[in-house]
Amino acid sequence: MALVFDEQICLGGLVARLSYHFTSESVSEGHPDKVCDRISDEIVDLFYREGPNAGIDPWAIRAACETMATTNLVMIAGETRGPETVTKDWIAHVARMAIRDIGYEQDGFHWEYADIEVLLHPQSADIAQGVDASGNKDEGAGDQGIMFGYACRDTPELMPAPIYYSHKILEVLAKARKTKDGSPANKLGPDAKSQVTVRYENGKPVAVTQIVLSTQHLDPSLTSSDVRTIVEPYIRGTLPAEWLSDQTVWHVNPTGKFVIGGPDGDCGLTGRKIIVDTYGGAAPHGGGAFSGKDPTKVDRSAAYAARYLAKNVVAAGLADRCSIQLSYAIGVAEPLSIYVDTYGTGNVDEAKIETALRDVMRLTPRGIREHLDLNRPIYARTSAYGHFGRAPDADGGFSWEKTDIAEKLKSHLG
Repeated sequence: MALVFDEQICLGGLVARLSYHFTSESVSEGHPDKVCDRISDEIVDLFYREGPNAGIDPWAIRAACETMATTNLVMIAGETRGPETVTKDWIAHVARMAIRDIGYEQDGFHWEYADIEVLLHPQSADIAQGVDASGNKDEGAGDQGIMFGYACRDTPELMPAPIYYSHKILEVLAKARKTKDGSPANKLGPDAKSQVTVRYENGKPVAVTQIVLSTQHLDPSLTSSDVRTIVEPYIRGTLPAEWLSDQTVWHVNPTGKFVIGGPDGDCGLTGRKIIVDTYGGAAPHGGGAFSGKDPTKVDRSAAYAARYLAKNVVAAGLADRCSIQLSYAIGVAEPLSIYVDTYGTGNVDEAKIETALRDVMRLTPRGIREHLDLNRPIYARTSAYGHFGRAPDADGGFSWEKTDIAEKLKSHLG
């Protein structure tokens, strides 16, 4: 039985706070690191789109693409295995189209004039022999590591509220910026950051106490007050109205002018926003980045699987919060361990949940790719506004956000 003392709850000898403030940040698709994530994921998608046209089995596609971007320069490096028809010129073209879609047509970073260097080379044979299936050997993990998945009841999407709304603010502003309808939002640039502080009472989100938005603007005459006038209606339309009050503190472009942005203002790298990509610090992260990696890399696919399982545990009513850790060794198919933590909110023993998870889903790299149907060109869309908390797409994108095994889990543990 849980004991409550001064807005705290004693759970198995541990004390979890019920009333507190928590903050998460997001960055827009035009942030330098996100530009690089987008380019890297566009290349993964390119290999998955063109592989079948060249007669290559999607199971044989390999991509590990890292991108760096600075003033009018993009460098793409890494290892791939796929159709020879995907040339360096084609890859450079795909990168340019991604930059154009994001919206960079500035002197310091322009989709048409930036130099793009493609330094991709074939995947290491030493890695391939551990990962590829052969004979009686199943496909092994593409690397060692630990991966985490998390879900909670803060939002209908079963995501922590601070990161979910930080993403939504930027996503809404990006759509408004791109409409080109003559609205004031068209004066905004692609580079932006958001931050939302949420107040929790009795373990539930009840208010937003601080909002931070720093957004690039194309008109250098705009002041911070001018920018707030542009963005405030969009932000208010994104957040639950009852969470905002006269006590909410706004920080919009707190340093003043923000004209020079994107890779011209700050160097970008693939994989540098892993907390933005996941749960905003509300849950553990194993350390591996996602973008630019095909799903043999368990940094990506097992993190998706862990989110999928955690979300289904919560959707099944087995817990209000759930964190799942998976661990792998390079070249080894089966996970080394599965760990479930329901933070004292569960109504089923965590060890029993761990057993049930193995029963409802094969957690080998091949099993994950089959169950979530990951051998598809579905990755560029994940590169901004979070890999989790998104609606599943009809073409298989965000399949890890489905709750289609919730009933099966309940029947296993009922």
